[in-house]
Amino acid sequence: MDTLNAKLYLQNCYIMKENERLRKKAQLLNQENQALLTKLKQRLAKTAAANNNSKANGNGNSAAAGNNRAPIPDLNDAAPGAHGGHEMKAAPKSKKAVAN
Repeated sequence: MDTLNAKLYLQNCYIMKENERLRKKAQLLNQENQALLTKLKQRLAKTAAANNNSKANGNGNSAAAGNNRAPIPDLNDAAPGAHGGHEMKAAPKSKKAVAN
């Protein structure tokens, strides 16, 4: 009984140590995430301010220049088989593969 208690105690110590290590890692990842989110918000605010300034100045060219990017297509909108016949067809399975 004492050996079982000793084993369980050591396992518990290991689990607590691993838990603390993971807690610290999660804390660091959270801090990194917050820093990246702040950076992203600053960039978005800067971009929005630049777009608003160019529109307010009546200079439509610089506002349009920022919008020359093609829109990102929504892959959920495309119906299956609507890719112009370029989809890959599955190769026929060999009899050996079918038997397994």
